[in-house]
Amino acid sequence: MSGAAAPPAGAAGPSAEELLAALDPEQQAVARTLLGPVAILAGAGTGKTRAITHRIAYGVATGTYSPNHVLALTFTTRAAGELRSRLRALGAGTVQARTFHSAAMAQLSYFWPDTVGGHAPRLVDKKGRVIAHAADTVGLHVDTPVLRDLAAEVEWRKVQMLTLEEYEAAAADRTMPRDTSPRRVVDLMRSYEQLKDDRRQLDFEDVLLATLGMVESEPRVASYVRQQYRFFVVDEYQDVSPVQHALLRAWLGGRDDVCVVGDASQTIYSFAGASSGFLLGFGSEFPRGSVVRLERNYRSTREVVHAANTLMRGRPGALDLVAQSTAPGPEPTVLACVHDGDEAQTVARTITDLVAGGSAWGDVAVLFRVGAQSAALESALGRAGVPYRVQGGTRFFDRPEVKLAVHHMRGEAVRQTDDELTRRVGLVLQVSGWTPTPPEGTGAVREQWEALQAIMGLAEDAPAGTTMQQFTQDLVDRAATHHEPELDAVTLATLHSSKGLEWPHVVITGAAEGLLPISHATTDAEVDEERRLFYVGLTRARRSVTVTWSRQGSVRGGTRTPSRFLAALDTRSADGAAASGA
Repeated sequence: MSGAAAPPAGAAGPSAEELLAALDPEQQAVARTLLGPVAILAGAGTGKTRAITHRIAYGVATGTYSPNHVLALTFTTRAAGELRSRLRALGAGTVQARTFHSAAMAQLSYFWPDTVGGHAPRLVDKKGRVIAHAADTVGLHVDTPVLRDLAAEVEWRKVQMLTLEEYEAAAADRTMPRDTSPRRVVDLMRSYEQLKDDRRQLDFEDVLLATLGMVESEPRVASYVRQQYRFFVVDEYQDVSPVQHALLRAWLGGRDDVCVVGDASQTIYSFAGASSGFLLGFGSEFPRGSVVRLERNYRSTREVVHAANTLMRGRPGALDLVAQSTAPGPEPTVLACVHDGDEAQTVARTITDLVAGGSAWGDVAVLFRVGAQSAALESALGRAGVPYRVQGGTRFFDRPEVKLAVHHMRGEAVRQTDDELTRRVGLVLQVSGWTPTPPEGTGAVREQWEALQAIMGLAEDAPAGTTMQQFTQDLVDRAATHHEPELDAVTLATLHSSKGLEWPHVVITGAAEGLLPISHATTDAEVDEERRLFYVGLTRARRSVTVTWSRQGSVRGGTRTPSRFLAALDTRSADGAAASGA
């Protein structure tokens, strides 16, 4: 999606005919199938968000849907914001697009006073602190990493909808956090729940469970919710957990006007309770349902698509992507390095070569399996003068200079003038330190300029006629939904956090056994999840993919072997070790 400001919510959108004309034949089939159960099997880069937002807008434009009766569900605040922005642009801005948790929390807060009494309990601010208190209560002395693992077990039990007794039985087949047993973990869980009850608090997972219980046990609540929401659209359905699936069925209440979209090959959160089984089993759950496959890939070159198809061929639910790009691109490149430090330097050289060839810094992403791999990369990029941003670091709208600029713009927006939007925005940004030309070099001053320049870029991309008030409101909406503009800097991100994003050039680093797949992936199912994670990384690339691995972790480290997944790239490996003097 471009950085342009969306039209106001009440603005007229395209006609029904125009909505269909903007889609390919399979996407049109999605848009036209407005009633009954529909499953959209959408491969990477096939325009799934475009398809479902046009489907909703087409339903509204044809009068099939009343926008107030549609609920679009997704998994992150950013994704929900993206859906709302696109729906506004298509004339369906009053349709609700929420995360599962946001929708559940709104219902819980609304119905709690009448069904339970008083205000709904407060949400736990920091789960780790409460779990640490619970651990102390039962005499379990653990460090911070183990506390994080215990929190993950607490969350897994709840999204699987298991009682403590059922969890203890299931834990026999699970890897327990270090120095703990299933019985001790259950003791901690029991103490954790008691602490929350005493403090009148709910955690993130409780919100879903409590809402589910309220809808299932209170006929008045169920009736109200089902009258309010008659048509459901669920994005990223391969990531649905058992409790989310149960809540969706409770909201439906025996009806079947539900459209789900997902890709089994992008299931990368099984460890957190997600299951592609609901997507793959949709036909059994809804026998009269329609299934539409989206396999036209509009994102990547044929070379990237071929590698992705080869990697997933024969896997359950795998789609056969067909590249729509006719422009040839480079074959994926594999670079073998001596050790991790050499690998980080190789990544830096790869990026500078891409920029020397005409690419922008922001065109490149470096993806890795675990966050700890970022440190060596940041050091190498810094020495090479490469500007970068860490995905998941300080959010754009939390930066001091951006906060100040938005504050000044809100003040400027109340003034009625005939000045062009970009001129007004430019004047405000200059107060915050922006200049029309960038400062020389890298560092904090350049980073500040890049952030303010990104706001100017949004103004330049805004539709003709956008007022200062509308533009400022768009910034406020973006801040609330974490819909951040792109900065001209290399993105460093874990493979998990890269999902849903794309770049012209992707570098995947650390493609060695023990890192990708990760060493603790020992079962076939766990290795399959690692394969899907590599697939997600590959399919983020629009034009080129470079994969690196190192033969040892440090100068004196033990030896490694290349990832088993590299065979799918079907390309000649370039030996970066030789170039590095090995």
